[in-house]
Amino acid sequence: MHFSIPETEVRSGENGSSYVAYNIHVNGVLHCRVRYSQLLGLHEQIKKEYGSNVVPTFPPKKIFTLTPAEVEQRREQLEKYMQAVRQHPLLGASELFNSFLRKAQQETQQIPTEDAALDICLSNGQKVTVNILTSDQTEDVLDAAAVKLDLPDDLVGYFSLFLVREGVEGNLTFVRKLQDFELPYVSITSLQSSDYHIILRKSYWDMAYDGDVMDNRVGLNLLYAQTLSDIERGWILVNKDQHRQLKSLQEKGSKKEFIHLGQTLKYYGYLKFDPCITDFPEKGCQVIVSAGNNELNFHVKLPNEQMKEGSFKVTRMRCWRVTSSQVPISNGTTNPCNSTKCEVKLELAFEYLMSKDRLQWVTITSQQAIMMSTCLQSMVDELMVKKSGGSIKKMLRRRHNGSIHRSDSQQAVKSPPLLDSPDPSREQIVKLSTKLNSVSLRGISASNSANDISGDDFHGNYAFEGIGDDDL
Repeated sequence: MHFSIPETEVRSGENGSSYVAYNIHVNGVLHCRVRYSQLLGLHEQIKKEYGSNVVPTFPPKKIFTLTPAEVEQRREQLEKYMQAVRQHPLLGASELFNSFLRKAQQETQQIPTEDAALDICLSNGQKVTVNILTSDQTEDVLDAAAVKLDLPDDLVGYFSLFLVREGVEGNLTFVRKLQDFELPYVSITSLQSSDYHIILRKSYWDMAYDGDVMDNRVGLNLLYAQTLSDIERGWILVNKDQHRQLKSLQEKGSKKEFIHLGQTLKYYGYLKFDPCITDFPEKGCQVIVSAGNNELNFHVKLPNEQMKEGSFKVTRMRCWRVTSSQVPISNGTTNPCNSTKCEVKLELAFEYLMSKDRLQWVTITSQQAIMMSTCLQSMVDELMVKKSGGSIKKMLRRRHNGSIHRSDSQQAVKSPPLLDSPDPSREQIVKLSTKLNSVSLRGISASNSANDISGDDFHGNYAFEGIGDDDL
């Protein structure tokens, strides 16, 4: 997740005095509005809980009213602070941090704690309505959906809730995986658009875990619905003979056999992103990116209209980062962004081992860059668990077992929201992954598939036979 504070605004308090409010954006979208004193309070709590040596530097208090230049300096410092806390493996996952963000989100949107009905979509278009509190966190809503579906508790961690936007002809854009620090009801309500939905989808990449899910009737139905939907959407490629076999299995109600056949098809289990732009193999190429099978797959349209396909294996990525910047909407001027002519530009860039001794940066410009980064990180997490001999079940259920249900953030909220205002400056570059190095990845075999991005499909002079992860 990418945290930023691109905006500040002077607001009036209840007693008539003024204060500066700071907009916290997550993935380029407003999450909450907070005062400096609220963030200071969070800092003091974290410091008390985890110790001063763990907590990043917090901008100091000032005796006198801040000048505009000092406000801008504090905004930048607070942004770096929030990014540092979120990226810290202990602090970013702490209940202190997550509950603060949930409560601030609820206060900002001025949605009181009360009973509510929330629709959760399944892959086949069916909706499951769950009765929740407006202040229920993501884990609570996922549990409520599981109870409604009769999905066993030990399988809940195999699934996640995703925020999606429905486009023309039913096309789905995956915006993000809903996080521990947000309230799904508030998130979907604040968007004020019927185009957005919350969908339930499996949250792992390795098809070996499908067996665990298919052993249960409900799990089997959910996985079958997702496989069928991905085929109908064109995410999974099917030829005429395979289509005939699938149709026969569907008519017989042979769901397990249907899924097993699906597992043999190209792009099974992949998440497909909207068309975007890349600088590989040439700058300005149009590309459709898909994530799955521990890789980012590219379908690239070259400037000469020729189509190429290839894959970047996550085991050959040294590191990656997401950058966010505000750019003017094309209006024939070069003036800085303002509140009506500004848009957020997101880029995912990763350093890739093109040959044994050559690393190269590849950049994707896409509004789904952070979602792509999240997919990469979850693939790495699965690989690391597998390498260490750990249990994927424990990894998938870790968040669930550690969550605190019906927390303090669910108390009725009276605080008013705080703000709205732009900032033209470029946001800080944030690394959203750990470095992948020879120590952490040694032992994980890299694919020498002909579809590797550096293979003949893109560059005939780059071959990877004999190169494993020990060469990273």
